[in-house]
Amino acid sequence: MTTQRIGLFSLLPLALLAASAQAKSADDFDVNSAKALVAAGDCVACHTGPGGKPFAGGLTMTTPVGDIYSTNITPDKETGIGDYSYEEFARALREGVAKDGHHLYPAMPYTSFAKINDEDMHLLYRYFMTQVAPVKQANRDSDIPWPLSMRWPLAVWNMLFQDSDRFKPDAGRSAEWNRGAYLVQGLAHCGTCHTPRGIAFQEKGSTERDADFLTGGTLEGWHAPDLTSNMKSGIGRWSVEEITQFLKTGQTAHSAAFGSMTDVIENSTQYLSDADLRAIAVYLRSLKSSDTSAAAPQANDAATTALTKGDVSHPGAQEYVDNCSACHGLNGKGYANTFPALAHNPAVLSDDPSSLISVTLRGSKMAVTGDKVTGLTMPGFAWRLDDEQAARVLTFIRSSWGNEAPKVEASEVSAIRKDIPHKELAQQPSLKP
Repeated sequence: MTTQRIGLFSLLPLALLAASAQAKSADDFDVNSAKALVAAGDCVACHTGPGGKPFAGGLTMTTPVGDIYSTNITPDKETGIGDYSYEEFARALREGVAKDGHHLYPAMPYTSFAKINDEDMHLLYRYFMTQVAPVKQANRDSDIPWPLSMRWPLAVWNMLFQDSDRFKPDAGRSAEWNRGAYLVQGLAHCGTCHTPRGIAFQEKGSTERDADFLTGGTLEGWHAPDLTSNMKSGIGRWSVEEITQFLKTGQTAHSAAFGSMTDVIENSTQYLSDADLRAIAVYLRSLKSSDTSAAAPQANDAATTALTKGDVSHPGAQEYVDNCSACHGLNGKGYANTFPALAHNPAVLSDDPSSLISVTLRGSKMAVTGDKVTGLTMPGFAWRLDDEQAARVLTFIRSSWGNEAPKVEASEVSAIRKDIPHKELAQQPSLKP
C-alpha cells in the first residue's frame, strides 16, 4: 500500500506538468496561419459596413427580392458570435445555420465553406474568438418583404443545392494543384462570383468536374470573367506567373483588377503566401476551356491607323478619342503596369458587357497593395456619356484592334445605369449645363 501511494505522489508533478503543457498548447495556436485563412476567406470585406468596425457587419447586399445586411461576427456575446461553441460556428460556416437555428441566406458562401477541413475550421474559430475585438452592434433585419422573408424555404434550397462534403484531394494530382483546388473551391469561394447562377440563384457547379464552374457570372451589374482556359475571354493566354502577380498586386503588365475584385485583392489575396497564390494559379490554369473553339484574338491595326490619321468617322471613334485614348492609347494597348490594355483584354471580349458598361459609367479604382501603392482611379463617365454614346464607344472598343465581341446596345447601358445608386451618380457632375 505504501509503495503504491509513493508511486502516485511521485507521478503527480508529471501529471501537473503535462496538464500545464496541454493548456499552453491550447492557448498558443498558430495565429499567423489562422490570420492567413481569414484573409483567404475575405471575411472582412462582407462583414464590415461602410466606415464601420472590422467584422461588425452592416454591409448591404442586393438580392433579386430585396436587400440583406451582413451580420456581426465579432466575439461580442450579445450581438455577435461570442457565445457560439465550435460546433455552432462550424455549422454556420458549413451548413448556413445560425446558433438559434435560423437559416442564413446563401449570400453567405457556406456552399463553398463546407469544403473547409476540420483543422482549418478550428483555427478560424480560435482566431475569431481570441484575435478579433468584440463590437456591440445589433444586426439589421433584411428588407425582403413577407412572405419572401420566411427562412424555412432555405432548408429546401439546401436540400436541393448544398453539397456538404469536405474537400477531397485528388490522388492523381500534385500537392500544389490540390492546395489550389482547396482554396479556390473552399475558403476563397471564387465560384460565388465567377460561376453562373441558376434560376434558384444556385451556383451551377462547384468543382472542375462541373462544366459551368468558373465560366463567368454576373451580379449587380458586374460580370466576373471566365477563369477557365478559354483563349478569348478566359485566362487561357495568362501564364501561372501572371495570375500569381495579378492576385498579389491587382495588376499585370497589361491588365488590372476592377469592380469588387479590387476589394478581393486589397483585403484578401495580397496577404496570401506566394506558395498559395501559385497553387491557385496552377489550379486555375488546369481548368478546361469553357469554349474549346474560342481562338486568341489576332492583331489588327486598322483602328489605330485611322485614329492616328484623325479619322473618327467610325461610330464610337470620336467618343473614344475624347474620353479614353489619353489613358488607353490610340492603339488600345494602354501603358504597361499603369493603365490596362483594351486590345485583346478578356474582360472586353466577354459576351456579357456588364462589367465594361459598369466601369464606364461608375469608374473604378486599382487595388492598393504592398507592391502597388498608387491606386490609380478611372473616373465614371455617367455624367458625360448618355446611353447611346456609351453604347457606341463600347462597341467601338469591342470591335477594334482585333477584338471581336458583340455590339453593346443602348438598352443594356440604360438597364445598368438605372441600378447605380443615386448617391453615387450625384457625386459625378451633371450632364445638364
